[in-house]
Amino acid sequence: MIKSEMDEDIKPVDYKVLARKYRPVNFASLIGQEPMVRTLKNAFHSDRVAHAFILTGVRGVGKTTTARIIARSLNCVGNNKEIASEFDPCGNCDFCRTIIEGSCIDVIEMDAASRTGVDDIRELIESVRYKPVSAKYKVYIVDEVHMLSRNAFNALLKTLEEPPSHVKFIFATTEIRKVPVTVLSRCQRFDLRRIETEVLANNFREISNLEGLRITDDAINLIARAADGSVRDGQSLLDQVVSLGLEHGNEVVEEDVREILGLADRKRIFELFEEVMKGKISNALKILADDYRNGTEPNVVVKDLLEIVHWLTKVKVCPELLNNSQISEIDLSQGRILSTELSMATLTRAWQLLLKGLNEVALAPSPINATEMLLIRLAYLSNLPTPADLVKKLNDNEKLTGIVNKPVFPDTIPNTANDSSTNESLNLLKVSQQKLNPQVEDSHELHESALADLNTFEDVLKLANIKNERILFSNLTTNVHLVRFEPGTIVFHPEKNAPRELSQDLANFLNTETGRRWIVTLSMDEPGEPTYQQRQLREKSEQIEEAAKKPFIKSVLKLFPGAKISDVK
Repeated sequence: MIKSEMDEDIKPVDYKVLARKYRPVNFASLIGQEPMVRTLKNAFHSDRVAHAFILTGVRGVGKTTTARIIARSLNCVGNNKEIASEFDPCGNCDFCRTIIEGSCIDVIEMDAASRTGVDDIRELIESVRYKPVSAKYKVYIVDEVHMLSRNAFNALLKTLEEPPSHVKFIFATTEIRKVPVTVLSRCQRFDLRRIETEVLANNFREISNLEGLRITDDAINLIARAADGSVRDGQSLLDQVVSLGLEHGNEVVEEDVREILGLADRKRIFELFEEVMKGKISNALKILADDYRNGTEPNVVVKDLLEIVHWLTKVKVCPELLNNSQISEIDLSQGRILSTELSMATLTRAWQLLLKGLNEVALAPSPINATEMLLIRLAYLSNLPTPADLVKKLNDNEKLTGIVNKPVFPDTIPNTANDSSTNESLNLLKVSQQKLNPQVEDSHELHESALADLNTFEDVLKLANIKNERILFSNLTTNVHLVRFEPGTIVFHPEKNAPRELSQDLANFLNTETGRRWIVTLSMDEPGEPTYQQRQLREKSEQIEEAAKKPFIKSVLKLFPGAKISDVK
């Protein structure tokens, strides 16, 4: 139940805006902060109220309001005229009334944004030692506490750590990170959450009923979304809408709210999005031009398009959202249609392009021109095939027969997100099973009976691989520069990181597996051939260069700037 300050029989001299008129006066009327209210309730009932609180959150979620309610709860005497410190203030006693009016001399509010210096804090500290005049507690409410200077914070520390028993501190801030940790450690911290859109909408609907204002649900929902979790922002906007709605006989519709916010008509934004995604760029530019003439800012159009893409993507992964009665009819109907027509790949590409384009529009000398160019790019992008479609086309193209012996392409693009250097690259061709550590191909494996006939160094590698000598195999492929090979004799130049016992390990392995004596020696003077790994990487690089010269591959790479071939099989 919303309770306003007007219910406390305090007659206002002038008109009060809705944000002040319906400011919560007790915890019961404080919306969206249930965890904090529950904690404070238990603290009051168990007489474990801290000497200092710090309230943080975005603008308009109730930080200063909560501080005043706590001050009233601490000093409320109730109907018995005795200090009771009840959880919810009565609102009728002298202390409650004077705190609401801002005239209680024992509740001191300080704006740290205008009083940032150490002298201001020293003045506060000096007054702390004096007991309250009539209340039980002297309460200091410091708003925007993060604005205090470093010296001011330091001056406050000792008093904040061990204040007199009759003093309570309540700090409020929107920038909790700017508050020194030494201050935070001395306070009980409460993070006030953004208010959910549905809760805001119900609050605005109740206020509208109390004000006798007829307002459509779509208009209320739009105000709640525009408030972005802030009660004060939403109530201020509602106050503005009320004045506009007077000329309609106290009836406010969604178009009135859009006019105040400078938003384009929701239906026209959906039409604009549809025309762009269908590639009908001339129609899209005409809609944009009409909205621009009607006063809609280009960056607002881009934000609306982003909101639509986000909505359609959510509907695609969470279809149950279409059953939400809080969503406007146009969003539900268009979401039901467009989410089935557009693929997830198309929506994610549109999101990325619009998000990048939003910055371009903000920085462009002519925002409307930048928005037009953005829509043109988005229209052409929507007609491009997805990467999966490109891969399928590559799989069927006969021109690739000269690039690979047996073309095998994945049905989807392999994920390269884990490699920061290739985040934007495209794995169009998946190459050898060898990766960085070359493996011996199955077609070249030797039969067990023929293992004794080792005529080349590659045969030695195959034998080590078949016998699962992984460490030896790895060292032979990466640390051996072959100088000379003859059956029974191996001479090689080792890499600087090669194990000292590599030659002995290789000789022991060959002696055991072949049943004959092998002599393995090192040559420090002759550099030898490149390692097996180096030869494999060079061959792979040559294959990729050859593939990149093919016309069809060139055309694919041109469609995806920044993409590159990673493998050829």
